[in-house]
Amino acid sequence: MTQVSSTRPIVSVRDLGMVFPVPGGQTVALQDANLEIMPGEFISLIGPSGCGKTTLLRLMADLVRPTSGSLSVNGETPDAARQKRAYGYVFQAPALMDWRNVLSNVKLPLEVMNLPREGRDARAREMLKLVGLEKFERSYPWQLSGGMQQRVSIARALAFDPPLLFMDEPFGALDEITRENLNLELLRLWRETGKTVVFVTHSISEAVFLSTRVVVMTARPGKIEGVVNIDLPHPRGEDSREDPRFFQYATEIRELLKKGHA
Repeated sequence: MTQVSSTRPIVSVRDLGMVFPVPGGQTVALQDANLEIMPGEFISLIGPSGCGKTTLLRLMADLVRPTSGSLSVNGETPDAARQKRAYGYVFQAPALMDWRNVLSNVKLPLEVMNLPREGRDARAREMLKLVGLEKFERSYPWQLSGGMQQRVSIARALAFDPPLLFMDEPFGALDEITRENLNLELLRLWRETGKTVVFVTHSISEAVFLSTRVVVMTARPGKIEGVVNIDLPHPRGEDSREDPRFFQYATEIRELLKKGHA
């Protein structure tokens, strides 16, 4: 199991707020959010649609700028962390380039970083082996299943070895069996790489299965209603879903979600 470090937080959120202008007024997407994420944690953000889960993730990734509060990533501003490539980002859709084969898609961030060609190829192949796709390096995205495409996307996000991995509901469009299989693969990757993962999901069971902690958010304006510590043993597998504590954690999260809707 990945060991959670007791050092300083890798992500620190302080009184964070985000307001978007809309015709005739404004929308409060996030309000007074406070959260600390320690190195090596697997954090899931869960809440109703429109509650600010993705907004919070995008703020961490410097894809949008907050209107209030403060945020640090790896001890720096999100802008500085982005420029230093302190994180990888996996979107809801794989966002692969159809004209590039699998190996070339994974190499893309390494090309942007101007790493030597020989090193790029070796690193990309290492990441494809890590996600179990080493036999598909010459395939094109349109030749792969949805689950395989997302694994390519994860390999690409890990290619430059960032300490943080941001994942915005990456398995939401997949069928249940594929999703559960990828949950197992993701936990294996998390244990093997020691990354810190921040994961957005709408699924209570997925959040419990994957996480060390689950952050429960309220309906808009999005606030953090509570944080549930998930103390299930690792490695987790199908038996984990039958553990009585699994149902206890799911119930606790469900009650917090109901409270956030009240």
